[in-house]
Amino acid sequence: MSLAMEPNSDPEHHLMIDHRMPQASEIDPRRGRFPCCIVWTPLPVLSWLVPFIGHMGICREDGVILDFAGPNFVCVDNFTFGAVARYIQMSKEKCSICPQLAAYRSDEAYRQDEPSRDLSTWDDALRKGTQEFQHRSYNLFTCNCHSFVANNLNRLAFQSGGWNVVNLAVLIFLKGQWVNKASMVRSYLPFLVVFSLGVTIGGWTFVTFLAFFTFLLVGWFLLGTYCFRNLILL
Repeated sequence: MSLAMEPNSDPEHHLMIDHRMPQASEIDPRRGRFPCCIVWTPLPVLSWLVPFIGHMGICREDGVILDFAGPNFVCVDNFTFGAVARYIQMSKEKCSICPQLAAYRSDEAYRQDEPSRDLSTWDDALRKGTQEFQHRSYNLFTCNCHSFVANNLNRLAFQSGGWNVVNLAVLIFLKGQWVNKASMVRSYLPFLVVFSLGVTIGGWTFVTFLAFFTFLLVGWFLLGTYCFRNLILL
């Protein structure tokens, strides 16, 4: 069953962590279950032009997907832009969820709002992250699905933290596993079609436009992440 977090709903009523649920341990793409994984799927239009750009989510221990899909809106068990195409399963042993090490914070308000003693499991951290992003405005360029995943990985202190939208994108691009061959085709075929049509119709003008567009998009996130650190929120 698909559930969604509504902006005006009671957060306590919609806590997405149900400790009574049996914990799944195996990945099951047919059911959309990816325990403790980061998941990725292509975005309409944008991925057709820049194929390494896509939509990202993070999964609970039972494999249910959580993704930041819009202003004050975290989707639960209903990946916003379709089936998962790529995934990476994260090792819980590489997380530091304990009172001493779970105090990673992205800003001062985060320190005040969340006592580290509340973080004891993977799902506890994701519950806190979901509650926070239920009160966040969505912006493709400053606070997006990658911000949500990075926030949760930092909350988990996965590999000591330090996650942002750039190194997450690099991680899924270099190490993400394809669900199947059809997922690979679904991800890259639209780009190949658009690129072929663009070159046929527009020639080098289209290639120049595409290169400039990609440069601007990648440059924005690089500058916002490493030069102007308050520009892209986590």
